[in-house]
Amino acid sequence: MNTVIYSSADGIARITINKPNSRNSLSLETLRELQAAFERADSDAGTRVVILAGNGPAFCAGHDLKEIRANAGNDAYAKELFDTCAKLMLTITRISKPVIARVQGIATAAGAQLVATADLAIAADNSRFGTPGVNIGLFCSTPMVALSRNVSRKHALEMLLLGDLVPAEDAYRFGLVNRIVPEAELDAAVDALAKKIASKSPVAVKTGKAAFYKQLEYGLDEAYAYTAQVMAENLRSCDADEGICAFIEKRAPAWK
Repeated sequence: MNTVIYSSADGIARITINKPNSRNSLSLETLRELQAAFERADSDAGTRVVILAGNGPAFCAGHDLKEIRANAGNDAYAKELFDTCAKLMLTITRISKPVIARVQGIATAAGAQLVATADLAIAADNSRFGTPGVNIGLFCSTPMVALSRNVSRKHALEMLLLGDLVPAEDAYRFGLVNRIVPEAELDAAVDALAKKIASKSPVAVKTGKAAFYKQLEYGLDEAYAYTAQVMAENLRSCDADEGICAFIEKRAPAWK
């Protein structure tokens, strides 16, 4: 059985971790399947946005600790596991399609890392988040990368050093998720957000996502110089011309 389910319709690709009996834990094989799924979504010209979900009562409990224990002392396995995970997180950030995390139940360790790495996240009101590696002597160093780039340093360190589960309300307050909704409304809220993004200019969205992450690497002067160049290039696109004309003519744009 595949541990990742891929489907696509109406410009929206859905990538679902399908290991409900283990709270969608991330084995090495599951990480590889997720990598392939995101690469597939990025290469599909018809896909405008990606939804990442977990099947069952949990979003993702992080790495598969049973697999890790079974490979104790295998340094090659450990390096491949964490290198593969890092590659996946970078892919989610660097693909041209926005990624929305649909979160229910728990999102812990590398599962919280997936939420922090996704471009957007909507969580059910019963969801909880944590980086509990410190509790088992394995500090969540790689989840820390995404977490520290999404929430304030003190909130990130509180989560990392205490290892406690954080309720959805605090995750929203920290900036880890965009909004929280009743669990019964989760699918509708995620779908509405995905459809709204899918209705925008693909060129503008692709340009904007890439520029957003790139400008974060620069100082203020360099960021403005870079984004000014990006906007000038974006202005030459057919979609920008169509969008401006549609706005002036008070009609809906027809993206190219």
